[in-house]
Amino acid sequence: QVQLVESGGGLVQTGGSLRLSCAASGRTFSSNAMGWFRQAPGKEREFVAAISWSNDITYYAGSVKGRFTISRDNAKNTVYLQMNSLKPEDTAVYYCAAGRLGIPGTREGSYDYWGQGTQVTVSS
Repeated sequence: QVQLVESGGGLVQTGGSLRLSCAASGRTFSSNAMGWFRQAPGKEREFVAAISWSNDITYYAGSVKGRFTISRDNAKNTVYLQMNSLKPEDTAVYYCAAGRLGIPGTREGSYDYWGQGTQVTVSS
């Protein structure tokens, strides 16, 4: 059974940092793009960041570019999201997803597997 399990969420003050992890099990995703999405209360889920299977292509939403960094360790079947300079508007449930292809996409339809999410709350 394929599982993606996020961890690392929590409560942090404005300007603080968090590092999210997403560990995959049940199969290897070393040939698949991986992505992070988030959903704030009352809003639709939105794209945050994505990375290619080979680590050489990354995409970011404009709202997080320069503050968040996505990376992956294929040997550990794990993808990370380093979040710096956090703002209250970053408060959301963060989901990782495994892509259908090796090249990352920014739309939910590009991803076949999803984690359950981890809550990130940024206090002002």
